[in-house]
Parts: sequence; C-alpha cells; structure tokens
Amino acid sequence: MKQQIPNNFIRQILILATIITLGIVLFNQLRSLIPAFLGAYTLYVLLRKWMFVLQGRYKWKKGLSAALLMLLSFVIILLPIFLVVNMLTSKIAFAMEHSQEVLASLQAFVERLEARYKIQILTTTNLEKITAWGGNTVPKILGATFNTLTGIIIMYFILFFMLVDGRKMESNFYDWVPLKDENTLLLRKELNSMVYSNAIGIPLIAIIQGIFGLICYLILGVEEPWFWFVITCITSMLPVVGAALAYVPVALLFFAAGSNGKGLIMLLYGFGVIGSVDNLFRFWVLKRIGDVHPLITGFGVIIGVSLFGFIGLIFGPILISLFLVLIKIYASEFNIEKRSEGSNK
Repeated sequence: MKQQIPNNFIRQILILATIITLGIVLFNQLRSLIPAFLGAYTLYVLLRKWMFVLQGRYKWKKGLSAALLMLLSFVIILLPIFLVVNMLTSKIAFAMEHSQEVLASLQAFVERLEARYKIQILTTTNLEKITAWGGNTVPKILGATFNTLTGIIIMYFILFFMLVDGRKMESNFYDWVPLKDENTLLLRKELNSMVYSNAIGIPLIAIIQGIFGLICYLILGVEEPWFWFVITCITSMLPVVGAALAYVPVALLFFAAGSNGKGLIMLLYGFGVIGSVDNLFRFWVLKRIGDVHPLITGFGVIIGVSLFGFIGLIFGPILISLFLVLIKIYASEFNIEKRSEGSNK
C-alpha cells in the first residue's frame, strides 16, 4: 500500500518554492542596493541604543530622534571626507595651474631613472597605454562618485525607517527566524558584535597606522606631513595595498628631489613598520573589541571588498562569521532533535 504525501507538506513545499523564487527575483533586481542596505544596518547597530535612550528617557518623538541621530552620523562620517576632498582639490588645482612645471619635473625624474638603470620608460607604446588607461579610468571615477552619492542617499533613506521602526523590526526578526529562541539570540548577538567591532575597529586602526606614518613624515621633513597623515589613514583601510599608496609616493618624491637616502628610509619604514602595524593592530584590536579571529578578519576583508565594495571591509568578516554561526546553530538544533528522539525510544 502506497503512503500518501500529506497535503500540508505539499502546501509547505509550494509556499517555500514561491518564496525562494520571489526572493531570487527581488535580489537580482535590487542587488545594486545591497551596499546601501548594509551601510544602513551598520549605522542602525551603532545608533539603536541612542535612539531608544532619546525615546525612553527623554520622550522624544521617533521622527525627531531619528533625524537628529542621522544628522550627527552624517556630520561625523562626511566631515573627514569633506576635509580630504578639500585638501585634494587644492592639490589638483595647484597641479593644473603649474601643469607645465609638474610635467617637466616628472619628465626629468623619468629621464634620470632611464639614464641610471639603462631602461626606456617614455616609449611611444607606454605613452599610448597611459593615455588609454587615463581615458578609461576618468569615466569610471566619475561613475563611482555618482554611485557613491546615490548610495549614501538611499542608505539614509533606509536608515530612517530602521530607526523609526527599530523595535518592531527586531520583534519581527525573532518571530520570523525559524530557530529556537536561544539560537536566535546567538545569531543576533554575533551579527551585532561583528558589525560593532569592524565599524569601530577599522577607523581606529587607520588612525593608529596614520600616526606611525606621521612620526616618520615629521622626522624626515616631508612637506605637508598632516596631508600625508590623512592620506595614510584613508589608504590603510584599503585591502592588500593599503597604506603603501601613501608612503610609496612620498618615497618617490624624495627620489625625484635627489634625496635617495630619505627615500630609501621611507620605503624601509613603510614596509617594515607601517605595514606591520596594520597587521598587528588589526588583529589585536578586532580581537579585543569583538573577539574576532585574525583569519576571519583577513579573509573576510578580501571577500567583502570584491562583493560589496568599500562597505565590504565591515561585512566581509561578518559573512564568514555568519557562515560559522549558522553551522553551529544547525548542529545545535539537529543534536537537540536527535537527543529528544533518542529519549523517546
């Protein structure tokens, strides 16, 4: 006698298939908004406590509390960016005004390198490659700038509703996640801990690395050391290359000016000290703040940046931690069921 499949099971499979199909369609259509959503969630984790304080202790309205916190976060995040853009704009303006002098200086530097090392750099082929690279890169930079501005607007739009409906959103999270209460709490705790540790730890590490760079800049007499301090802080947050994008150009400027000794010291200090500071403090700080394993941090940054762009610095490690937590939760749920089945036999 054939066993009939329960109607309830068939209905459940159909509903799950519909949910998964719609989820895939929505994901494909909205995947460009993922960085904005992740950025909004990061700010929500950092601001939720203060949102509840303003509402509970000071009896502020939801909209006013959310608007104030968003304004403060906007100023704190974008003020350093504005200062950097202002500094770079002045540099670019100076280079444009003295373009002939800059080009002559670069040409003289390249010619010295060619004469010293018996190589050819300014060949017709290389110049064509540089021109083609510049023609392709400038539109990409302009497009990335526009996408970044659009992403920030969407991020704050999402953040407003997260803050206003924060308690309801968290309550729905507990109701909808098909896990036991203790595992749901574990999942939420791990997510928030990783977001907090990366959102606080990464800028802190950048400042520490910038300070070590500033010490060398002041000792060697680098022109405008505070400018290079800011550049070091920014570039240190980038994976793989990192702060080398700051101290290598400084070394090249020394070589171009004929200060070969200072240029060599800058390179040795950069790769030996500034680079080591990044590796040591990144793992130590993130371990102290959120108990994040160094391998999760290292591999997570590489994965996250390729998936989500700059915000991947935070959410790359979270993806790996989430994967490991879900394995732990699955094992917990499955083992509990096995123990209950064994006790019923």
